[in-house]
Amino acid sequence: MSVTAKAQRKEKVIKEAVSKAPQKMKKTAAKQEVIPKSKDGHKPDTTQFDSEYNPMKVENAWYSWWENQNFFEPKAADKKFVMILPPPNVTGELHLGHALTASIEDAITRYHRMCGEESLWVPGTDHAGIATQFRVEKKIYDEKKLHRGEYSREYFLEEAHKWVESKSGTILSQLRDMGSSLAWKDTYYTLDEKRSESVIAAFIKLFDEGLIYRSERLVNWDCALKTAISDAEVEYITLTKRTKLNVPNHKYPQYPFGVMTHFYYEICDKDGKKTGEKVEIATTRLETMLGDTAVAINPKDARYNHLHGMYVWHPIREVPIPIIQDEILVDMNFGTGVVKVTPGHDPNDYEVYKRHPEIGLISILTPDGAIAPGYGQFSGMMRFDARVEMVKWMKEHGLYKEEKDHEMRLGITQRGHDIVEQVITPQWFVNTTDMAARAIKAVDDGELKIVPDEF
Repeated sequence: MSVTAKAQRKEKVIKEAVSKAPQKMKKTAAKQEVIPKSKDGHKPDTTQFDSEYNPMKVENAWYSWWENQNFFEPKAADKKFVMILPPPNVTGELHLGHALTASIEDAITRYHRMCGEESLWVPGTDHAGIATQFRVEKKIYDEKKLHRGEYSREYFLEEAHKWVESKSGTILSQLRDMGSSLAWKDTYYTLDEKRSESVIAAFIKLFDEGLIYRSERLVNWDCALKTAISDAEVEYITLTKRTKLNVPNHKYPQYPFGVMTHFYYEICDKDGKKTGEKVEIATTRLETMLGDTAVAINPKDARYNHLHGMYVWHPIREVPIPIIQDEILVDMNFGTGVVKVTPGHDPNDYEVYKRHPEIGLISILTPDGAIAPGYGQFSGMMRFDARVEMVKWMKEHGLYKEEKDHEMRLGITQRGHDIVEQVITPQWFVNTTDMAARAIKAVDDGELKIVPDEF
């Protein structure tokens, strides 16, 4: 099925959902009381009242009449008011937050409509990207016991289309049940043909104007879902001591976090000849030492003056890596005053790499969080399995010192419920410098008004 054909199918699904939603509402209404003598599409008879107000009885009669009279469609006027309902994700049914947003926006739209303005409140649904992918993959696993990678892209898209079909009608019907005065004829889906073509056209235009660009950067990575995620999709927990946590797709049920591991690097020259001296390193992420490209000391720390220009021997990659001087990274009054540098998996170390590009950077993880090829017996292990095995390996090779409980803040991905990783991947970025300046100027000049004023 072509991309255009798929888009047309999705658009058809949404239109069918819109048309079926009133029918669904009629079926619901048929099971409930309505105002006496009211007929679908006709103004309710309000001459008779119950002793107590019955909202379901009243609302079922009124909404169909509103729609029949086209009250929600914009009427030509000099002044226009247009607002888009934030499209709910097709990941399930609406919740209280949707009801809050819809009721506020409904009140605003009805106000402008009563003021005689040409008012358009546009409804729609959102494909939801990662959220929908996660739900569909879970559904496939629950029904077929198949993991991602065990079925084709075409099969996944077909299942995703079914998900949209099953959820869109329910969502639109719920919006009707809440009395939302939306212009249903303009209902959209964020992946319908019109929206898809507009997104592509805008993307190309922004790229041509230099406002978006491709670059390799350190990003949040969800290994369970094998995708980059935003900062807003990471939740943090604070661990005050050693704590065991579940990690998806790993060998053991739980793994310890909130632990500082101390180990040794052996000093050597640029050719790898060892001097017999060691330096102590402390880390909460032992597995990332596979990607160390340097060890840093503070240039003002007299204890390590003799190490300027020297190297340490990486025992697993079997190469010398440089000892660099970096006053910004290393606090000589904290710990041992010697810090491992892993630019490919730590934001602070990535900044060190930008100051010392000669050290290079290495990515040690595959997209699913396994150790990449080239790291001996640890290659192919899931990252926290590798952490466990590296402790054993270092003990065997005389490089392990100790472990201590350590308070730490740990990021958990919202969707995959995995420990967030920092990885280098090619991503698209928006150059916001000029855009932000123009937006601020528009507000200052009164061209753009933000309501209410305190915002």
